[in-house]
Amino acid sequence: MMATTNTDLTEEDAADLQFPKVHGSNFDVKNEDYTRLESVNTSCLCCNTELSTPYIICVVCDINICCLCFANGREFLNHKNNHDYSIFDDNFVLFENSNWTAREELILLDTLLDYGNFGLVDRQLPNHSLREIKNHYDEFYLMKKGSNLLPNFQPLQNSIKNQMVPYRFRLNDIDDPPRYNPNSVGYHTMAGYNAARSDFELEYDSNAEDLIASLNFKNIDRSDPHYELMTNLQCAIISSYNRRLLERQRRKTIIRNHGLILIRKTIGWLHRYDATVTRRVYGKMCRFMQFYTGTHFEYLMEGLHHVAMLKNEILRLCEFLKKGIRSIPSAKLYLHLKQRYEESVNDVKMFQNNTQFNWKVKHSIATSALSSNIKKRGLFSPLEVLGLPGYEKLTSKEKELCRSVRLVPMSYIEFRDILVNEKFENAETLLISEVHMLLEHRKAQNESAEDEQEFSDVFMKTLTYTDRFRKFKNKETISAVRNLLMQKKLHKFELAALANLCPETTEEAKSLIPSLEGRFEDEDLQTVLDDIQTKRSLQY
Repeated sequence: MMATTNTDLTEEDAADLQFPKVHGSNFDVKNEDYTRLESVNTSCLCCNTELSTPYIICVVCDINICCLCFANGREFLNHKNNHDYSIFDDNFVLFENSNWTAREELILLDTLLDYGNFGLVDRQLPNHSLREIKNHYDEFYLMKKGSNLLPNFQPLQNSIKNQMVPYRFRLNDIDDPPRYNPNSVGYHTMAGYNAARSDFELEYDSNAEDLIASLNFKNIDRSDPHYELMTNLQCAIISSYNRRLLERQRRKTIIRNHGLILIRKTIGWLHRYDATVTRRVYGKMCRFMQFYTGTHFEYLMEGLHHVAMLKNEILRLCEFLKKGIRSIPSAKLYLHLKQRYEESVNDVKMFQNNTQFNWKVKHSIATSALSSNIKKRGLFSPLEVLGLPGYEKLTSKEKELCRSVRLVPMSYIEFRDILVNEKFENAETLLISEVHMLLEHRKAQNESAEDEQEFSDVFMKTLTYTDRFRKFKNKETISAVRNLLMQKKLHKFELAALANLCPETTEEAKSLIPSLEGRFEDEDLQTVLDDIQTKRSLQY
């Protein structure tokens, strides 16, 4: 940047341009530093044209003026054509030890700011090679060898990351997006989602673009009487289209936050909590997934998981305390010795069960040859039930039973509740059809209740079994068959067996129920069987 005062040259210029002369100007070049002018205007304030170097800066008003307006002596705002001025030119070397002009520096920074591409900078600066441009940028800007006035940026705390160690990561862990063939099982499970494009094949509300597809935007003159109406209509159409796009994006956000693309994969990770939270609990917790994002729901499940782990650890420490163990090293020693003891017991049992080493039994050569080829069933070590779901609900004898028969406590509790249920303690012999009706009634009650409970696998398998093998489908037929059989002198077991099996001939009935042999005449028994078949065929 260069400064010029009202010297003889200025007077000659003013005479040629017919400028008014101002004598005795107190403008001193030596006392002013025009390199500190902070004008943000990049256009001429008089004609609003984009400025290109060289251009004029009014020192008094601190405004930019193009050379054409300056040459014509334009006066505007508070600016007068007799104000002191300076000429701004970028054709000078900016940094020491560099042959780059300020104009080239601006081209470099502007191009990098807009595109961030050194290849485009090379096109804008044909006098410099690509390597020279990179070296110049690194040396004078990144390493700040050009000037101490370049800004210093304090790094953010979040931007400081640990240096990545390559050997801790495996490239095999990074899989390509799945690309399933059309009409395949994997393709249908993705619900039309294309993982490679990270988008859906068919968008929600796919006809939204039809709103603006045929819209014809015309430049309407403001003087047109329909200008406001047409503008409002166009804005309304665009607003409607934007609302439909927002709804489409909202649904995508819900799908992403809740993991609704692959339901099996989303539910599969819950099996991690089978031993702590239990399937029954996290099955009910899944109802709250709609109120949480995937990350927050995982936080909730991890919290319950760690609570269960802490509870199991407390139970384990209580067991150690009952045995008189009061320190962690003593507990580790106890577990180690316990494991060795169980292994020794198994070895002894295997040795005792091996007939080759039993001196009490005398074997022949053939017997020993045969016994050597027989594979004995291996002995199983007791199951460690401590910390498993339902362990705290067992008594000491029940814990030992589950441990010896290798039965999970929750399964034992389900079997116990079924066998010791008060409703079946004094119950009569039930038909399979009657059992199915009871189970269906219990299921209907549970579905209509406010606090719906999840049935066990035993209940659901029993329901499926009775539905498959029941012979009668309604209550009236069951009552008629039961009344028919109760008129005969049949045992409860025989009555239930005849109603469940429904044999067609007397020979079949006697072979299935041997106790009927000799107690009934074949004609009487055949009459009963025919009546059962008749009632079965007439049921609806």
